[in-house]
This record gives sequence, structure tokens and C-alpha cells, in this order.
Amino acid sequence: MAELVKNPKVMRRATMEVRRAFEAGGKVVEQQLGELVPYLHLVIRETLQLHTPPLLLPRECREEPACRVLGYDVPKGTQVLVNAWALGRDERYWPDKPEEFRPERFEPAGDGKDGAAVEVDFKGVDFEFLPFGAGRRMCPGMAFGLANVELALASLLLHFDWEAPGPNGSLDMTEAFGITARRKAGLLLRPIMRLPVPDNLTS
Repeated sequence: MAELVKNPKVMRRATMEVRRAFEAGGKVVEQQLGELVPYLHLVIRETLQLHTPPLLLPRECREEPACRVLGYDVPKGTQVLVNAWALGRDERYWPDKPEEFRPERFEPAGDGKDGAAVEVDFKGVDFEFLPFGAGRRMCPGMAFGLANVELALASLLLHFDWEAPGPNGSLDMTEAFGITARRKAGLLLRPIMRLPVPDNLTS
């Protein structure tokens, strides 16, 4: 939500898409989320790229006698920490301004040349984008987590307009580091109701 409020153009596009899909019915229909709101999925991917939930992903070298990583010999049994946060901001993998919130970078339209979007998935196949880890130790709650984020975000955008309180509406995006990467300050936004919230919010 913080990135959407900071980027009004992205917020407008995502909100219009959600309202066009679900406003007539008055609520978000979970079964239709996949087909009716493709831009919302790009917003979620971009959020996962820029604000990867796990900061570090532990891995263990299993090759005898060692494996070679970036010119270094890593002995079998050594634990290696993959910095998923840094991968999401590395210009070698995200050439077109990786620090900017740009959901369009995930549109399946290009080959990656000249900053064009390239299809990158978060299911552990593309190692430049690992919000849920990879391999056998990949997060088992990935599908559940994504469904919850999609449903909650779509509902928030359908029923409310959002703005940052304060004179200039700016947000402090300073991150606090720990096991997960998160905002240092809590997020406080002002909701403006646009569509009444039904008793049974989803179907």
C-alpha cells in the first residue's frame, strides 16, 4: 500500500482495473482474481521484487569436495546466505531502475534488452527473483500467501480511495532490517469509502 500511495499513477491504474472488474457485484470474487486483474498481479510482483519478505535465504553446499561460487571454493557443508533483498535491487538483473516501483517491468512483452520487460517468475526457477526461496526449501505457504495478498489488496482498492495524512502526503520508506525486510515506521493511511463494504466481503 505504501508504494501505491507513493505512486499515484500506479494506484489509479490498479484501482480502475479492480473497480472495472468487481464494482457491479459490490465485492471481490476470489475465483475471478486471476483472470480479471492482471495489472494487480504485476503490482504484487513488483512489491515482492522491491520489498522481498525474507532478507536472507540460507543454503548449504552439498557438492563434494566443494562448489565454486563467483571464483570462490565453498566446501561441502558450508552454509551460504543468499541476500534476496540485494538481488531485487541489482542492476545486472533489473537493468531499468531497480529502486523505482514500476510494475510494468513484469509485463510479458520483451526480451530484457534495453530495459524491456522480461517474464520472470517467483516460483524458484528464476534466481534473480526469490521472494519465496527456491528448491526443496521453498516457502510452502506461497500460494496461500499470494491469495491472501491478492484478495486483501483488491478489496482495499475496490472499496476505498487511499491517501497519506499530513501536509504533503509523503511517506518515509526507510527499512528496518532483521529476519525480514520491513518498513521502519508503521503505515498510517486515510481511507475514503467509495463503495460500501458488504457483510460477506468475498465469495
